Amino acid sequence: MATTNDLKNGLVLNIDGQLWSVVEFQHVKPGKGPAFVRTKLKAVLSGKVVDKTFNAGVKVETANVDRRDFQYLYRDGDDWVFMDTSSYDQVHVPDAVVGDNAKWMLEGQAAILATHDGVPLYIELPASVELMITYTEPGLQGDRSTGGTKPATLETGAEIAVPLFIENNTKVKVDTRDGSYLGRVN
Repeated sequence: MATTNDLKNGLVLNIDGQLWSVVEFQHVKPGKGPAFVRTKLKAVLSGKVVDKTFNAGVKVETANVDRRDFQYLYRDGDDWVFMDTSSYDQVHVPDAVVGDNAKWMLEGQAAILATHDGVPLYIELPASVELMITYTEPGLQGDRSTGGTKPATLETGAEIAVPLFIENNTKVKVDTRDGSYLGRVN
């Protein structure tokens, strides 16, 4: 248990049997009336975001979420197999938990796996990953970085927009949060 004064971003709460992660919070002390805490909560399993207000000092139940470093090994049917980098235990993670992160993952990829009572909740990837471009239209003479963009397919199958001068078999850095091109990798 914690009070609303202990809320911070990333804290996972257990509200009515569901797990909610605190995305944003704001302590409000109006001129009239009691203080309260305005929060934005994200459902850990479904990803739904809701706004919720708590009275100041109210007790809220926190969930014990274990976040550890894992390494992605391989696909096994509909599961993704991850290995705990400290104990070398292997964990099967369902496709639904991996979700959109699948388009940025190669075998050997480092990730943080969050579990609650041994059940995988979500996966956090590094802010950026380095991936090879397998196909993009050829650039034309005169195409420079100040020009537009073109679609490119990565080795994971994901498509991103890259500058016109990028060619096939170029390693690029990609932002895993929004899929944007960050630059070439030498």
